[in-house]
Amino acid sequence: MKKALITGITGQTGSYLAELLVDKGYKVFGLIRRASVERHERISHILDKITLLQGDLLDQYSLIEAVKKSNPDEVYNLAAQSFVPTSWNQPVLTAEFTSVGVTRMLEAIRLMKKDAKFYQASSSEMFGATEESPQNERTRFHPRSPYGVAKVYGYWITVNYRESYDMFNCNGILFNHESPRRGLEFVTRKVTNAVAMIKLGMADELLLGNLEARRDWGFAGDYVKAIWLMLQQDKPDDYVIGTGEMHSVKELCEVAFSYAGLNYEDYVKVDKAFYRPAEVDKLMADSSKARKVLGWKPSVSFKELIEMMVDADIERLKNKK
Repeated sequence: MKKALITGITGQTGSYLAELLVDKGYKVFGLIRRASVERHERISHILDKITLLQGDLLDQYSLIEAVKKSNPDEVYNLAAQSFVPTSWNQPVLTAEFTSVGVTRMLEAIRLMKKDAKFYQASSSEMFGATEESPQNERTRFHPRSPYGVAKVYGYWITVNYRESYDMFNCNGILFNHESPRRGLEFVTRKVTNAVAMIKLGMADELLLGNLEARRDWGFAGDYVKAIWLMLQQDKPDDYVIGTGEMHSVKELCEVAFSYAGLNYEDYVKVDKAFYRPAEVDKLMADSSKARKVLGWKPSVSFKELIEMMVDADIERLKNKK
């Protein structure tokens, strides 16, 4: 039985990855931070099939202990301070978790289980203001937020340990991946939740920032398959993962509201307070390498994804009423 250690297991991507690995017969360990209130909603249905270990990316010793206890064949580092607007308000904390935290995890593996395969959750935000579109594994990084900068560090320290210590380290440069489990602070979920509330008479408007910002949005359940496939290869490498389609926030609103029989123009209002200090205008993935080497491709379309999320939010709020 293979063993895997997942940091960030209680997050959206971590929960989908844990499901996938459990289904494949892995013994799954999840690293969680101690909190006075447990937040295990996303993994509640598999809690009896996984083992949770306390630890923190800010604490080197706890990571060493986690690796020692789990003795993993594979380590998936998904934990980070991952909300871009928060990275502007807490840039130093973002750097500690999202960049230096990667080094601590790599050090724990190097010291305790050097033959473990390692996956680092890199991000399309590393590309930022790049002029090349679509972006692939050779595209120059030009991050436009403290989060993006921290992810660039995490990317290069992963490459550095691979080249310096002959470790099996992979970077997955994932573009925006969404689902009904996405945090409410992220724009896709902010929109679909607002649509559900407006549809059920619980709200009458939605405040958003730049409606012209464009992203490559895919389904998180698809993307964790690519993550797993990276660590099943004979050689470690880095891969861009995305749909290859770009959609604006305005299109997101059009699809979500029209699916609920509403006109987004009647409810959406632009508030400059939600604009980023430095906007990332156009991000779109060129995943041809992943398609060729990993045999991966997305299965859920943008429209299907947004409709799935609207349905889930309406159902959730109905059950709360």
